[in-house]
Amino acid sequence: MDRVIPLDQPHTSRIYDYFLGGKDNYEADRKAADEILKAWPDIRTAARVNRQFMQRSTRYLAEAGIRQFLDIGTGIPTEPNLHQIAQRAAPDARVVYVDNDPVVLAHARALMPGGTAGATTYIQGDVTDPLAILAAPELGEVLDLSEPVALSMIALLHFVEASIPAIVSAFLSALAPGSFLVICTITADFAPEQVVAAQDVYRVRKLPAQVRTRDEVTGWFSGLELVEPGVVPPHRWGLAETTEISASFDAKVSCYCGVGRKP
Repeated sequence: MDRVIPLDQPHTSRIYDYFLGGKDNYEADRKAADEILKAWPDIRTAARVNRQFMQRSTRYLAEAGIRQFLDIGTGIPTEPNLHQIAQRAAPDARVVYVDNDPVVLAHARALMPGGTAGATTYIQGDVTDPLAILAAPELGEVLDLSEPVALSMIALLHFVEASIPAIVSAFLSALAPGSFLVICTITADFAPEQVVAAQDVYRVRKLPAQVRTRDEVTGWFSGLELVEPGVVPPHRWGLAETTEISASFDAKVSCYCGVGRKP
């Protein structure tokens, strides 16, 4: 049965859409977002940098030969979407999107058709129940789990209070060697006061929020081969030159990302 989320209750994916300048959000989402912006005025920058990391990491994986992508925490469609990036580099790429907000899935079905050579489908599911996602018939119709898959969880895990190592392990156990894990999540390592204040706004509105340290994020890649440069702020991943990026920009973004390969 589909989970019903009242539209007078803010949802993280629609708040994120608002930060990205989208229009697929409601008054409750905008009110929550404005409160978060007071605590963390640069969160719109963080949202944009997250999207740019998604684009670079997806392109990297498609060019490395990955043809299957499982994107959990899809969010409201914001072009270019993951399947557009992947299918631009590899027209036969197949993508499964997963989100727990029915509003997101309605928009996804309407706005994100796949390329003619590849395939795209959408599942309503929750990252805290990996087995249900992996067992969904729609997933099996698009992805072959005996072949490598890129598992993407970008701008998602800071909204998960359950054990991330257990969640990651459940997914990776089902994926073939040569699969990849892609993560980007919020940290308070760079600007603790503003990030924790923003976290508190989410929690007051009964939205889960949990910031992590670099050591915690690095631990999520245990047993995987980290792609250089390892666990870093997302604007320092996949760019030819990052030395001119200031530490103050790290504080504006306040995120860590990483890409790891399952041996």
